[in-house]
Amino acid sequence: MRSVILSLTILAGTSTVANPALDCWCRGSTGERFEMGDITCFTISGRTFTAQCQMSLNNPMWREVGEGCLSS
Repeated sequence: MRSVILSLTILAGTSTVANPALDCWCRGSTGERFEMGDITCFTISGRTFTAQCQMSLNNPMWREVGEGCLSS
């Protein structure tokens, strides 16, 4: 009986370990999909900045990483 409980505890512990960003992504201003870590340029209310798709408290979000945007 003791080994069964130990086995169930181990299985329960390993089944909950997952990558929280596995099925998460960000949406761009026109609905396009961006994966975690992707960087893009936004212009909102006349302000232009570079943002990266990141996780915050288990939610995908855009985080500003720079002023302005690089152009090629």
